Amino acid sequence: MNPNIVVPPEQSNMRILVTGGAGFIGSHLVDKLMENEKNEVIVVDNYFTGSKDNLRKWIGHPRFELIRHDVTEPLLIEVDQIYHLACPASPIFYKYNPVKTIKTNVIGTLNMLGLAKRVGARILLTSTSEVYGDPLIHPQPETYWGNVNPIGVRSCYDEGKRVAETLMFDYHRQHGIEIRIARIFNTYGPRMNIDDGRVVSNFIAQALRGEPLTVQKPGTQTRSFCYVSDMVDGLIRLMEGENTGPINIGNPGEFTMLELAETVKELINPEVEIKTVENTPDDPRQRKPDIAKAKELLGWEPKVKLRDGLPLMEEDFRLRLGVSKKK
Repeated sequence: MNPNIVVPPEQSNMRILVTGGAGFIGSHLVDKLMENEKNEVIVVDNYFTGSKDNLRKWIGHPRFELIRHDVTEPLLIEVDQIYHLACPASPIFYKYNPVKTIKTNVIGTLNMLGLAKRVGARILLTSTSEVYGDPLIHPQPETYWGNVNPIGVRSCYDEGKRVAETLMFDYHRQHGIEIRIARIFNTYGPRMNIDDGRVVSNFIAQALRGEPLTVQKPGTQTRSFCYVSDMVDGLIRLMEGENTGPINIGNPGEFTMLELAETVKELINPEVEIKTVENTPDDPRQRKPDIAKAKELLGWEPKVKLRDGLPLMEEDFRLRLGVSKKK
């Protein structure tokens, strides 16, 4: 044997691409993937809503790479798995630039599927409970086709994700791509954008600043809130499992907006008032995942209760807003 030939060591490393990995859920997913020393993680993000700050503990790590890139442009890279999370997920951001949002959903997903096809990677799409629109069935099972306004102010996101799901299945059927689709419901936790227009971050920021908690009318609309560590666990189980999905991942605990405001007030700042404000168009009246499929196929269900998750998020927001706890 020629002594000059270097034989590479046995490699079982997974090269994993996370699009949108500098975002809220993406960065928590990266943390979890990096815990496994066999993984190399590559993040691409254009920082439209994400932040390098969310990944600062990994920058410079030999198994980690961060690339500033917009998924609406093609990407040439060798990977084994793709977690495709890139997309503005807050109404404030996607209504600010709806064309960008639908481009990210459609062209971005096409580019990632093209990459998966070229390199033989398995790809997971984070779709959304918004594909159910303003649901006429409660709770929402994966078999429900939804009740969506195709020309509303939120349609760039709702319909964009519906098209992304279509593309995933078309590539799967036509090219045999290994796909996974997660329909994720409201998620909360540290690193959420402080003023991103989503209700949990709004209420916590308002409570810490001593401002009134603004509940959109009528206040009886419901949401279900999943803590981010539970969400990440569900996504990894879906990627590693044998089911294409779509699978709902969310917490079936359902709260009205007034109940949520009362809970935040009680836990964070009992002195703030709660006031109602006008609602935004096409706001769904109720949202609750049917997670029977996730339980059965992934052995997954959420563990963190809202009352336990909110204080963890409060701590993170206090640090970022520079508000110390009253003695």
